[in-house]
Amino acid sequence: MASPGAQASVLPAAVSAQAGLHHQYLLGLQLMVATREGPEAVGDWMFRLFRRQHEEKFLAGLRTLGLEGQPDAVACAKYHVLSNGIGGVGVDYIEESATKAWVRFRYPRWMYDGPAICGVPIEASRGFLRGWYAQNGVSLNNPRLGFVCVSEDMTGQFGLCGYFREYDRDIGEDERLVFVPAERPPAADPDRQPALPAAEWNDERRAKARRNYAVEYIRNGIGELVHAIGEAKALQHGMLAARLTGLQHYRRMADAVGAVDGGPADAAAFLRAMFSGMGDRIDMENSAKHAGEPAVRLRQTGLRIVRGLTGAERENLLACWIELWRGAVASHRQFMTVDAEADGDALLWTIRLS
Repeated sequence: MASPGAQASVLPAAVSAQAGLHHQYLLGLQLMVATREGPEAVGDWMFRLFRRQHEEKFLAGLRTLGLEGQPDAVACAKYHVLSNGIGGVGVDYIEESATKAWVRFRYPRWMYDGPAICGVPIEASRGFLRGWYAQNGVSLNNPRLGFVCVSEDMTGQFGLCGYFREYDRDIGEDERLVFVPAERPPAADPDRQPALPAAEWNDERRAKARRNYAVEYIRNGIGELVHAIGEAKALQHGMLAARLTGLQHYRRMADAVGAVDGGPADAAAFLRAMFSGMGDRIDMENSAKHAGEPAVRLRQTGLRIVRGLTGAERENLLACWIELWRGAVASHRQFMTVDAEADGDALLWTIRLS
């Protein structure tokens, strides 16, 4: 493990490791909700999550990506190519006209990752299509704009694909999202793909944006899961899925940041390196006795994961997020106990042998 003085060299790897961890947690939680609560529940959750993401990000994102002033169908398609590209998601752009522009998501699909796609019900996909894609025309105050979906992941076609279409009339609510599986997109032209300005998007900015892309799904996802299935079940599933994700994903994170599978001091060093990838501040506290056993303590401030959140939403998210790290430490060969207590706007972590 890198020494405290070498934290800066660990940071880029930790940023990427945080992106991977939160991505896997989102997928695991989708699978858990689908298998425990059923397809309709995960579909409702995805609808709520993506509608919230849309309302928070879509219009501001159009401005940030320099797409204002372009025809609505074109701007929407380019938005999905560029914004998903920032998150590491491959999407082709195909422009037929100012009123018809396609998006085709390429495999492997980021949202499902590997063979886990086989366990995600189609209701999840329909949920995010209704939550985001069907809302674009509403947000743009364009009653003629809708989305036509021609292919979906769970149907075994060729991946999520469709086009934004501006009709020559106002459309009804049931026309904002329609499914026409017989249509096929034209061939994508590699030379006509929208791209971010390289000078403004260096490797460091892209890495942090990919981390934020994954983290934001969890920041909003736990709160919307509460709305979908109730607080008790949301916490039950959210905490268990987090712990399982931490257990399963520890080895990848450890390899990324050079962690040692040892005792409390090694586990604390691992947490310190990983938390640096969130941009938080981590201070090592003096070793102490905790319940009669030697303990290592960390103080984490900044807490990007709950930044700007308050009340029950903040508390519920933090309760789930802590379980990611309890799971990661439980994956060590030595058995250890991890306590995390709130201290104002900080978390105080205590790791000891158990």
